Amino acid sequence: MNSKVSGLLESSELYKEFMREREEILKHKWIESEKAGRDVGFEWALLDWNFNHRNNWRNK
Repeated sequence: MNSKVSGLLESSELYKEFMREREEILKHKWIESEKAGRDVGFEWALLDWNFNHRNNWRNK
């Protein structure tokens, strides 16, 4: 990807929202992994976060 396209992508609101959501999922993964005493994996954290936390997060 060239730098012009990369710059446009990174400045888009959709990309910013995606990155904020991804950061929340990674935080959730870390918290749940600590509770479980093992790495729960990104896919599990993604699904769990989407089903249990996404709506509240988006409404903030």
